[in-house]
This record gives sequence, C-alpha cells and structure tokens, in this order.
Amino acid sequence: MNSTVVSYFSQSNEFQNVTNWLTQILGFNASSLVAFIIFAVFSLIIVGAMATIGGLGTYAERKISADLQARIGPNRVGPFGILQFLADGVKMILKEDIVTTNADRFTFNLAPVLCLVGVFATLAVVPYSSGFMLADLNVGIFYLVGMASLVGVGVFLGGYASNSKWSMLGGMRGASQIISYEIPATLSIIAIVLLAGGLSMKTLIDGQGGAPQDWYIFHNPFAFMGFFVYFISALAETNRAPFDLPEAESELVSGYHTEYTGMKFGLFALAEYIEVFVVCGVAVALFLGGYKVPFDLGSGQILVEKLGLDGMLAQNIGQFLELGSFFTKTLLLYYVVIWVRWTLPRLRVDQLMTLCWKYLTPIALVNLIGCAVWMYAFNGKSIFALIFHAAGSAGGH
Repeated sequence: MNSTVVSYFSQSNEFQNVTNWLTQILGFNASSLVAFIIFAVFSLIIVGAMATIGGLGTYAERKISADLQARIGPNRVGPFGILQFLADGVKMILKEDIVTTNADRFTFNLAPVLCLVGVFATLAVVPYSSGFMLADLNVGIFYLVGMASLVGVGVFLGGYASNSKWSMLGGMRGASQIISYEIPATLSIIAIVLLAGGLSMKTLIDGQGGAPQDWYIFHNPFAFMGFFVYFISALAETNRAPFDLPEAESELVSGYHTEYTGMKFGLFALAEYIEVFVVCGVAVALFLGGYKVPFDLGSGQILVEKLGLDGMLAQNIGQFLELGSFFTKTLLLYYVVIWVRWTLPRLRVDQLMTLCWKYLTPIALVNLIGCAVWMYAFNGKSIFALIFHAAGSAGGH
C-alpha cells in the first residue's frame, strides 16, 4: 500500500476527477497542484490534532497525577474538567507579554518558536498508518533525530536570552542534558535500523508484524534492552521527570522559561507535550510494531474477500484500524511517561550525567554490537522464530 497521504488519495477516482477538472480550467496538468493541496490540508489537520493532543496532555497530566495522589484534579470547566486545557489556553493568550530588561529581545522571542518548529517538523515522518504519512523519506529516522535537536537549541537560547541567572542555569542544564542523552537514544535507534535494513519509517515498521512476538522489542535480548535505553533517554531529552532539571522549580524557580509569560510560556509547554507524543510514537514504530494490527489485512484484500467490500472502502477501513493501533500504543506509552513523572524523585545533576555516560551509553553500544552479531549468527531470525523452528524440527523427528 502507498505510504504517504498524497499517494494514498491519488488512487481514488475523486482525485483523478478533480485533477482532470482543474487541468481543463487551468490549461496545464494540475496533478501536482492537487497533490500540494492535499499535503497542505493534511499538514494543517495534523498540526491542529497534535496541538489538541498537546493541550489534552496537560489535562491528562493533572488528572493522572491527581489519581496517583488520591486527589480529584480539574473538575470545574466542562464535563470532568476536560475543557480545562481550553481555559488555560485562553488565559495564556490574554496574559501580558513581558520581556525582561536587558534581555536579548530577538533571541528571547525566537526560542519558543524554535522549540515548536522543531517538534512540528518531526510530525512529517511520524507513521500514523500505512497510508497516512506526510513524507516517507528514505532517511526518515535521521531527519527526525535532526529536527528534534532544534528543541535543545530553543531551550538553551531561552535560558541564555532571558538575562536571568536561574534561566541561564536551566538553559545550560537543558543543553548538556539533551545533547548527552541523544547519544544513547540514537545508538538504540541505529540498532533497530540494523535489524530493519533501512532508515525509512515504513521500512522500520514493515520488518515487524502485528502480533507482539513479531515486534522488534522481542526480536532478541539486545533489542529488548534497547527499548528501555531509548525510553529512558527520550524522557531525558523531553526534560520530563525524573530528568526535569532544566526547569527544576525547587532550585531554579522555573528554569529556562522562568522569565516567559503569556503565550510564549504556553508554546514551551505545548512543544513539550507534543514532543512526548512524538517520542512515544517513534518508540511504537521502532519497537512495538508501529501501526500494524494483530491480524493481517493484506492491504485490505482480506476485507474484500471475507466481507465482499469495495476495494477502496476496504483500504479505508484498514487505515482506520491501523490508526487505532498506532494511537492506542502511543497513548499507552504517553500514560507511562506521566506515571513515571509522578512516581520517581528528581535526580541530581551529577546522577543525571553518570546515568547517561557510565551506564546508558555503554549499554547502548553493547546492544548495537549485540544486534549486529545476532543478525550475523542467526541470519536475522528472531528468538521466537528460532525457538519455534527448533521445536518444530524436534516434533518432526
């Protein structure tokens, strides 16, 4: 099945009809124009959806933390307080925008935008389903890692430009933390790239199946450990507790965004919650089968044969099932991220760096070498396939 949203819709009769109609009106082949419109529309839809998820993330954070601490949480605005994030957004917009005296105004204003742009840029290669990606780049995972690095630049610039000791300390912590933890995270990603044999997000998912035994997390012991190394490193990269030292309110007032008010502060928060969704989605794509469902759809062919559905309708149903699979796994990991924040105490700075350089980075290197040796020694077969092949051979004899 085609992997990008443009190629998916180009299969429909409606796409061809609209293209022919515009071609007659404009006097040139309008297929590129229609493709651009589809891409633009879905870009806006994804940005809007992710902004909503980011807002709902603040609500989920408060509700889950309340549950864990035997409190009620937001319960005044809307049913069960679910509209609290809208009230917070309106409050942010209406608050006065203040720039501190002697702050570097241009850099101060640029920092939250850089954070948000870096996060939104990564959404282009997040594989929501086999037919709904904005771009299936052949170096998709490297593009994602590179764009996510802009967040670290934004965090540092926010602290540096604020003309505040607390902000500067938070910015320095953020820069050192994000740069450090990118190393074990990237090594864990490369180990999965080695198993999949490609850098495209679709290639990474195609090597897996829908059932848990076909996921890369259970492919071999090194990939299993790699998942936890990646997940811990992702928590640190997103400045989430117990790695929230750049904004440690008990030490630095509020860290790198202490001097930010109004919607600029809101952009930092929105970028953080969307980034959490992105890193959880990447974890799902790399280790947990991505959008694959537990049963084989055969690109909708199974639905056509079993239920007698129209081919395009069967494909659409398949896409919705895959979207459901991706978002279910991703939101479950999102819950774990929030759960960890309200369970574990914050680390000290020296403990943070010790964990990265003395433990996670060496373990990630061992996992990478281990995956390479496993692929060579067992011809790329998973531990599940080896066990059941051996059992089948024994049963045959």
